Amino acid sequence: MIQLLTPTHWKDYELIDCGDFEKLERFGNIVLIRPEPQAVWGKTLSADQWQKIHHIKFKGRSATAGDWVKKDPKTPDRWHIEYKNNDVAIKFRLGLTSFKHLGIFPEQAVNWDFISDNIKKFKTPAPKVLNLFAYTGGASLIAKAAGADTTHVDSIKQVVTWANENQELSGLKDIRWMVEDALKFVKREVKRGKTYNGIILDPPAYGNGPNGEKWKLEDSINEMMTDVIQLLDPEEHFLILNTYSLGFSSVIIENLIKKAFPKVENLEIGELYLQATAGTKLPLGVFGKFYKNKS
Repeated sequence: MIQLLTPTHWKDYELIDCGDFEKLERFGNIVLIRPEPQAVWGKTLSADQWQKIHHIKFKGRSATAGDWVKKDPKTPDRWHIEYKNNDVAIKFRLGLTSFKHLGIFPEQAVNWDFISDNIKKFKTPAPKVLNLFAYTGGASLIAKAAGADTTHVDSIKQVVTWANENQELSGLKDIRWMVEDALKFVKREVKRGKTYNGIILDPPAYGNGPNGEKWKLEDSINEMMTDVIQLLDPEEHFLILNTYSLGFSSVIIENLIKKAFPKVENLEIGELYLQATAGTKLPLGVFGKFYKNKS
């Protein structure tokens, strides 16, 4: 059964509307218009409503960069928001980057809930969690706040620094930060005989390691999964594989996991989406996840 899941605990985030390749979003008290390639349908709200509601709009200069246009110059470039579920609460510093991103992917809150819920159920004291392609650390913060010994791996030093800021904002400490190519790190951990109770993968469609290593999702994900499975604690574990790549389906994710781990238990696959207040669903990636608890 393919699941459709959307976050349910957000107070500081709201997708107001989406369409015509744009999305209208509230982060805290600030409303932004950003490009959205998935929103191929028409908007629900009128152009006048979008214009009235928003504070900042991103205008692209190229396929990868652009500028933020503020209605009021006093609107800040940086601000904070909180995420809180039934188990933990964390905070993020958001910022206007030239790549249209703000430092957070709100749909990932579905996976954060899965992480904290499973860590709380573990019988293993201080379970070890590995977050790969970890960006600004949402999953790392949740894991740490839930009581896990957490390792955060990303190839870009600036976003690891940003994740550390989020750790301090959240009142947490002692996450292990690794500026490293994810596949190389995993292979080293396999050689060392390391194991983890939780592993999170949110790989990009394309990417580069700190030493110029090339990552292309469809070329490398099978090798990555084969290696990662060797790091899972056999007695008690969870794993999340999340991808945002046009053309990747949850059935592909299911096949990858089952080929790498034929003995998988409690496997769930599906699609993440954000529910717009105006009524539309915005699809934002596919996932596979599973868990095993000690009997």
